[in-house]
Order: sequence, then C-alpha cells, then structure tokens
Amino acid sequence: MTSIHLDGLLIGIITFFMIGVFHPIVVKAEYYWGTKCWWFFLVLGISGVVASLFIESVVMSAICGVFAFSSFWTIKELFEQEGRVSKGWFPKNPKRNYPERN
Repeated sequence: MTSIHLDGLLIGIITFFMIGVFHPIVVKAEYYWGTKCWWFFLVLGISGVVASLFIESVVMSAICGVFAFSSFWTIKELFEQEGRVSKGWFPKNPKRNYPERN
C-alpha cells in the first residue's frame, strides 16, 4: 500500500456538510417565501446535474451530483416544512398569509 486514496472520504464529508447546510435553508426559505420558491431549487438541481455531467474530475462531479440531489430533496422538504409549520412545530412568519387547512 503505497498511498491512501481519500476521494471517497472527501465526498462523504462534503455530503454530510451539504445535508447540514440544506436543513436550515429549508426552514428559512419556507419561513420567508413559503413553498413558492420550489422552482429555485429545481433550477439549482438541474444546474448541478448538468455540471456533474461535464466535469471530468470524479470528486467534483460527485459533489455537483450531491448538490443537485440535495436541491431536489429540498423541494420535497419545503412542502413538508409547510405542514410542520401548520402543526405548530415551527414558527409562522407574522408577515405572511397562510392557507387555511382543514
């Protein structure tokens, strides 16, 4: 064993970091804009997919892919966060109007 390859470890660390960053982004985005900002995360996700297809470095391509699918997952989480807010688990933004739920 002449060298240690750290690519997988680096991808794992960055994935863990990215998941940690996206959680508060979901909470803040829903608080300020509600679910109407979902399209922004769709554009980010598509951009990440395209970037991952054209980047030659395996590590950077994987990081773009993780970013892309974290952005796609954020769309789902935005709508779930709206439900958590309506249940009172997270604070409502007093400057926004919320739809009535049955």
